[in-house]
Amino acid sequence: MLKKLILNLFRFLVGGLFIFSGLIKVNDPVGTSIKLKEYFEVFSHDIASFFKVFMPFSLPIAVFLIVLEVVLGVMLIFNFKKNLTVNLLLLLIVFFTFLTFYSAFFNKVTDCGCFGDAIKLTPWQSFYKDIVLLVLIGVLFLYKKELTDSNGLGAKTAVVISLLASLLISIYAIRNLPIIDFRAYKEGVNIPLAMQPSGTLEYRYIMTKNGEEVVLDEYPTDESYEFVDMQLKNPEFLPKISDFAIWNDDGDFTDLVLEGNKVLILFNSLEKIDRDKLEMISPLVQELKGDIEVVIITASSAEEMELLMKEKSWDVPYYYGDATVVKTMIRSNPGIMLIQDGTILKKYHINNTPHPEDVKSLFTQ
Repeated sequence: MLKKLILNLFRFLVGGLFIFSGLIKVNDPVGTSIKLKEYFEVFSHDIASFFKVFMPFSLPIAVFLIVLEVVLGVMLIFNFKKNLTVNLLLLLIVFFTFLTFYSAFFNKVTDCGCFGDAIKLTPWQSFYKDIVLLVLIGVLFLYKKELTDSNGLGAKTAVVISLLASLLISIYAIRNLPIIDFRAYKEGVNIPLAMQPSGTLEYRYIMTKNGEEVVLDEYPTDESYEFVDMQLKNPEFLPKISDFAIWNDDGDFTDLVLEGNKVLILFNSLEKIDRDKLEMISPLVQELKGDIEVVIITASSAEEMELLMKEKSWDVPYYYGDATVVKTMIRSNPGIMLIQDGTILKKYHINNTPHPEDVKSLFTQ
């Protein structure tokens, strides 16, 4: 009786966590694909070059893994096809444990993306979480014969609904924007304010004196102390945005871009853009005048941008931004962001490009 109770507890814990993790990532499959691409790039350098083959397919792979997480979680909770479910969960958690261990031990990918942008874990926290899951799933694997196999209509219906729902939500999020934005650049955020600490940062100082290590709350004036390390005591006060910078060959233009009414058109890459969709942006570039300035921010080269500007006859300023920052700002390439005095008013996927009159009305509200 006790064993069955423990097995059911493990089953609901594992199933619930997989569903929770999958649902968070269903909201932002593009973010998961960016993280997978990081892993493939690292593995191609460190393990074998063939991992580069997977990089162009990171988005469909991400969707497959996300949907699989949700469906396996539902299957486990409903005890649907228990042998298949537990076996696949074991394979999946072994794979995830390898990824998180590799990230933590070699400090290669500093955020595994286990819970998307909703819950940030350090590499070692991610690894320890996967170790716990590995133990729980290992126990279920060893005692799977004692799990009740339920293949009734209710279980089948739940599995099919979870499969279709997670797949359709993933497709919607890819073709639009994440339904819930967990990133630092969500609508309503004031970027300059988010670039400041939310409180006074406090540090502890690791020092040595006479061969002994001591920890001090203030930097000592005694010169007999030797500095070893400085650690932040309240990391929760760190700025939510720490890497936002806009520049061109003439210098830094971060403050200028954040002033007044701006329509930012964000390109993280020009290589894989659907050129036909760029026509959707042209009315914004050509019709918005006066108090609303259109600015392009790109992670592409000057040569690529000059060709684009000439091809489209666009006469607006463009600046450079870090590719990772641009991808974090918006999950669309290109994407549109409306900013008023540094505050993000609205974000649009290229598929939902607004009409110039709608943009004007938003700034006058």
